[in-house]
Amino acid sequence: MPPLSWLPAVNACLNSASALLLTAGFWFVRRKQIEAHKRCMIAAFGCSVLFLTSYLTYHWFHGSTRFPATGPIRAIYLAILATHTLLAIFVAPMAIRTLTLGLKDRVEAHRKIARWTLPIWLYVSVTGVVVYWMLYRMTWK
Repeated sequence: MPPLSWLPAVNACLNSASALLLTAGFWFVRRKQIEAHKRCMIAAFGCSVLFLTSYLTYHWFHGSTRFPATGPIRAIYLAILATHTLLAIFVAPMAIRTLTLGLKDRVEAHRKIARWTLPIWLYVSVTGVVVYWMLYRMTWK
């Protein structure tokens, strides 16, 4: 077993946890349970920071993993990966800004950017899990 081969599964778990926490945080804010919302969003941010650290560590030592399938499924995988990667680049600073505004109680500015940050962050978290399953768990013939 290659070193750190367990990290992609950890990364998928962290992405899953982030997606669940983002969803719960949205649910709480819609019900005006602001403290629960804050706790969920801070935890989601923490999961994402841990994910990024784990992801970079894995790829520093392991390099990239080539998708083994060919044909239409490869095109689908690459489309998911491309949108995931591009949006992940943008969501990192957006999440930092959104979280900072929320913690400073700048509610209107927080709400304005959060309307964009949440769906992008959720998409990145979910597609991260999809990429993991397609790359490491599914069997392609």
